[in-house]
Amino acid sequence: MLGRIFIATGGLMFSLGCAAKNEKPNIVFIMADDLGWNDLGYTGSDYHETPYIDSLASEGMIFTNAYAAAANSAPSRACFMSGMYTPRHGIFTVSPSARGEKRKRKLIPIENTEDLRADFVTLGEALKSEGYTCGHVGKWHLGDDNDGTGPLSQGFDLNIAGCRAGTPYSYFYPYCNKKKGACHPGLDEGKEGEYLTDRLTDEAVKFMIDSSKGDKPFFLYMAHHAVHVPLKAPANLIEKYQNKEKGKYHRNPVYAAMMESLDNSVGRICHTLDSLGVADNTIIVFTSDNGGSEPVTDNFMLRGGKGMPYEGGIRVPLIVKWPGHTEAGSKCEVAVSGVDFYPTLVDMAGGKADSSLDGEDISCLLYGSEKKFKDRDLFWHFPAYLESYKKSGMDFRATPFSIIRSGEWKLIYFYETDTFELYNLDKDIMEKKNVAAKYPKVADVMVKKLKKWIADTGAPIPTEKNPYYEGGL
Repeated sequence: MLGRIFIATGGLMFSLGCAAKNEKPNIVFIMADDLGWNDLGYTGSDYHETPYIDSLASEGMIFTNAYAAAANSAPSRACFMSGMYTPRHGIFTVSPSARGEKRKRKLIPIENTEDLRADFVTLGEALKSEGYTCGHVGKWHLGDDNDGTGPLSQGFDLNIAGCRAGTPYSYFYPYCNKKKGACHPGLDEGKEGEYLTDRLTDEAVKFMIDSSKGDKPFFLYMAHHAVHVPLKAPANLIEKYQNKEKGKYHRNPVYAAMMESLDNSVGRICHTLDSLGVADNTIIVFTSDNGGSEPVTDNFMLRGGKGMPYEGGIRVPLIVKWPGHTEAGSKCEVAVSGVDFYPTLVDMAGGKADSSLDGEDISCLLYGSEKKFKDRDLFWHFPAYLESYKKSGMDFRATPFSIIRSGEWKLIYFYETDTFELYNLDKDIMEKKNVAAKYPKVADVMVKKLKKWIADTGAPIPTEKNPYYEGGL
């Protein structure tokens, strides 16, 4: 994983991989936090108002089978930034890995890593080597600058708010808790009543304006905290949704207000690109780090939510707009993963990521060339525990599992019970019917491929029994 080589091409670009390039494009990558698969207007919400994101979807390509590389924040972001699956970097969950009641955990989970080690060549470093000015604004959740694992140590020229924290210290100014020494970098000053989503957007806009004055392309990683709990939003927006008729599945006025603020941010970013005259040479990606959090949203028609191995935990919205390349209003049904962004964006920037990355360059798909994209399997690995939400009636959202998706088939392997579930997602997107007994040959092939991937990646498997488990050994 170390010493990967990137090919610089100078000021102009030539044909490399699937893409045909002329001038290095700017890249704006917008990642929402805990945004559900159907939280947006274009994905089916009849309560949330997201006109700017919906407009972006109509102007670019939407992916209907897009997946986060993990079911919760830190590992998903580590996969995005490294281009590698969780076994490679060891960030499996939001620490610790032994969550939930000890007496109810059958196995000793694998110890979790909190930070993305500095020896990984990140997406920021890869794009910087291609001549990009790189700015990080928002949630990092992979370490701190003061110990060499924050954005400034991982290829970014600017870091606003990025630190180890996975939850904002406050959604309103002041954003820092000085008594505890907790502060988001660059947010120590502000205006009373200022809202975090708006402030982060201000900083992103400033970065784009400043960067456009230079002779380098820019990469903006706009990593919002919204719509992660605690649910906080401007009072006027909350009142708006309190007075609005509730939707069929979405009914939380504070969450809806946070959604509107997030949408307004996307609108401001797009407007800034237009006003700077660089929109036609800017790639915009919009997605989420994992599925929606079930206590505050509804992921219908998907099963489960954030942290879970089912589709509601890992399937996310994805929009890619690249003027002159992606067809407006187009749709791609090929299954893609969060690990794919790294090699794809490096390719689109004129470089070539080393083959040691787990992700694949999906730039061919942006041209509608699905036939040129080689079929491959997608994987997930979670050797840890994640407690359930209160009042859910379950002990855990997730016990140790691994997943393989191969074409229409998805198999989930559970380590506590040494059992698996098999679903045909083309026929059963809600994962209502486990068909492992009906299709034993399919299940056998899937299990073998999963075990091979586990061996190839050196994925750690929890096997030690928990002596405190109430069920005994």
